[in-house]
Amino acid sequence: MAGLGQQRLNVVPTVTTLGMVKARLAGATRGHALLKKKSDALTVQFRAILKRIVSAKDAMGDAMRAASLSLAEALYVAAAPLRHVVQQSVSGPARLRVRAHQDNIAGVRLPRFKSYRRRHRRGRWLSVARGARRRRAAEDPGVQERELERQKEVATRYAEEKAAGEVALKRGVSVATAESMLENGDTDEDIIF
Repeated sequence: MAGLGQQRLNVVPTVTTLGMVKARLAGATRGHALLKKKSDALTVQFRAILKRIVSAKDAMGDAMRAASLSLAEALYVAAAPLRHVVQQSVSGPARLRVRAHQDNIAGVRLPRFKSYRRRHRRGRWLSVARGARRRRAAEDPGVQERELERQKEVATRYAEEKAAGEVALKRGVSVATAESMLENGDTDEDIIF
């Protein structure tokens, strides 16, 4: 009981003070619960990130082994340093890029990085290129017919997907199942729910 004396508050024992102490206790309990949830959420996120790091390190070890062997083979074949050859073979800006954004985990902002490939642009003057394509299409009737056929195929595919989506909603099945049902010619009369 010696430790209990240190935890006691020096207050006057009245009903008002009792209400104030109960309110402080409720606030402290709620705050502790929120901090516990925050801690748990951050721990789960930390473990997920750690798993990704470990798997990436394992994959990197295998890739480095293969790259080291390939480098040794290339050096043996070239019989010279490859640095200049590699630098000259790289053309244009990098295609693999990294985007950074922040995830909000229980009020804590964590940075998140995602890699993506930059689309290859054929030229700087895209509008000019499109204009040239349209001009060629206007001159060549075969291009117009192929474009019309392509648009018909896209419209047909869209109609089929829409019909499959409606069947899926009506019957409560997946879209893939609905598509296969439509392909097989299943009708509503065949199925009893």
